[in-house]
Amino acid sequence: MKIIKSILALFFCALSCVKAQQKLEDKVHSYVQEFNKNDNEAVINNIPNKDAYDWMMANIPLFDCPDKEIEQTYYFRWWSYRKHIKSSPEGILVTEFIEPVKHAGKYNSISCALGHHLYEGRWIRDNAFLKEYIDFWLYHADKNQSKPRFHQFSSWLPDALLAYCKVNPDNQYLKDRLLDLDLDFEKWEKERKTKNGLFWQFDVQDGMEESVSGGRKVHNMRPSINSYMYGNAVAIATIAKLVSNPKLEKKYNSYAQTLRQLILDSLWDKEDQFFKTKMEKGELHPTREAIGFIPWYFHLPPDRTAYGKAWLQLPDTAGFNAPWGTTTAERREPTFRTRGTGHSCEWDGAIWPFTSSQTIRGMANYLSDYKRNKAVDVSDLYEQIHKYAKSHVMNGKPYIGEYQDEKTGEWLKGDHPRSKFYNHSTFADVIIQDLIGIKPQTNPILEIKPLISKDRWDYFSLTQLTYHNKNIAIYWDVTGEKYHKGKGLTIYVDGVKSMQQKDLKNCKINLK
Repeated sequence: MKIIKSILALFFCALSCVKAQQKLEDKVHSYVQEFNKNDNEAVINNIPNKDAYDWMMANIPLFDCPDKEIEQTYYFRWWSYRKHIKSSPEGILVTEFIEPVKHAGKYNSISCALGHHLYEGRWIRDNAFLKEYIDFWLYHADKNQSKPRFHQFSSWLPDALLAYCKVNPDNQYLKDRLLDLDLDFEKWEKERKTKNGLFWQFDVQDGMEESVSGGRKVHNMRPSINSYMYGNAVAIATIAKLVSNPKLEKKYNSYAQTLRQLILDSLWDKEDQFFKTKMEKGELHPTREAIGFIPWYFHLPPDRTAYGKAWLQLPDTAGFNAPWGTTTAERREPTFRTRGTGHSCEWDGAIWPFTSSQTIRGMANYLSDYKRNKAVDVSDLYEQIHKYAKSHVMNGKPYIGEYQDEKTGEWLKGDHPRSKFYNHSTFADVIIQDLIGIKPQTNPILEIKPLISKDRWDYFSLTQLTYHNKNIAIYWDVTGEKYHKGKGLTIYVDGVKSMQQKDLKNCKINLK
C-alpha cells in the first residue's frame, strides 16, 4: 500500500510539473500574440513575427515571476531583440535601429550598442551568429566605407566577447582573435590616448551627445571610455591567460593596473564623492553624470566606503532618481534638460535605457561583490529594475524607444519609426545576471548571487537556460506548491536535481 501511495504521489507531482510548464508556455504565447497584434511589422529581418513564438520557445530562457511589469518586459525585449537579427553578405548582424539611419555603416550597422548586444544575446541557445557579428566588427566593418565605422563609437567589445564566452566557452575562438584584440587596443591608444595616459572622447562618439559635461569637438577624459578601456584591458589579460599567452597576459594586467590608478587619481572627485569628466584644460566638470557609475560595471573602484558613497546619489531625488527611472545627469544641475527636447539626442538629464542598464549592472556588481558599508541595498536595486521595466510603454502598450522624459515617461522621439524596438540597451541580461544573480565564470562553475529579497517574491523560475553547454533550471518556491519541486531554492542541471536549499542565498555548483 505504501508503495502504491508513493507511486501515486510521484505521478501527481509529475503531472503538476507538466501543468505548470504548460501554463508558462501558454503565458508566453499570449504575450507574443499581443506583441504581434500591436506591430505593423514594417521591417522583417531573419525571424518574422509569425515565427517569433517558436523561435523564443526554442532559444530563450523562460522566466516566471509575480511582478507582471518585469515579466512582460522580459518577454517583450526578447521579442524585440530577434527583430534585429539580420543577414548580410558579410555575416549575421544585430542592428540598433530597426529602420535605416543616416549615421549607420553598411547594412545599417552601428557599433555603439555592440557590448549590449553581446551581453544580451549570449543567453540565446542558438547564438553562434554572434561570432559572425563580432567578426564583422573586427574584420569587415571598415572595408569599403567612407569613414571608419568600428571606432565611430566607444566600445567594450573585448569585455563583452569574454562575457559571451563565459556563458558559451570557446577558447579556440578566443585564441584565434587575441592578437587582433591586441592590435585593436593599440589602435584605440593611437586615436584616443592623451599624454597623461587617460583616454578622451567626444560625447557624440560616446553615444551620449548634447551632454552636460561633453561636446562634439572637445577632447574630454570621460569616465565612460576610460572604464571601457580598463574593462577591455582586464578582458584581454584574462583571454590571454585562458589561451596560454603569458606575454599578453602580463602586458594587459600591467596596463589595467596603471589605467585603473590613473582613473582613481584623476576622475574621482573626493569632495563630491563621484567619478567625473576631466576637461581638456585639466579641471573636473562640477556636475555628476550617470557615466560616473560605469566604473562599477567593470569592478574598477576599490572596495572602500568612500567610493561606495557615490551610490547615495542614485535613490536621491535631487541626484538621479526620477519617477520614470535613472536620469543621465543629476537633477540638481542648473542646466538639467535645457538643451532641447527630441530635436537631437540630449543626454543632459533625460532617461536613456542605454544608461539605465549600465547603471543597474554597476549597482548589482556593487551589491554582490563589494563588502564595505553599503550606500544602497537590494530594495533600491529592485526599485530601479521595476521602474526600468515599467517604463517600457507607450499609449498603454509595450514599447522601447530612444529616450524619455523623466517625469512623464513620454518618449522624446515620439512614435518615430526609427525609434521603435530601439536595440540600445539590455534587459534580459539584467534579470538573469543581476536580479537572479547568475555570475558567469570562465570555469565550469554555476555561481548564483541572488539580489531578490526573499520577502519580495514568493516564487520565480528561470528554465531552459544554456550555460557551459548545460541546461539549467532554477526554481524559488517558498511553499513548494507553485512548481512542485520542493520548498526553497532548487536547481536542476540537465534535468538532474543538483542543489536544494531553504534560503535564497549565494550558492555554487560544479558542472563537471
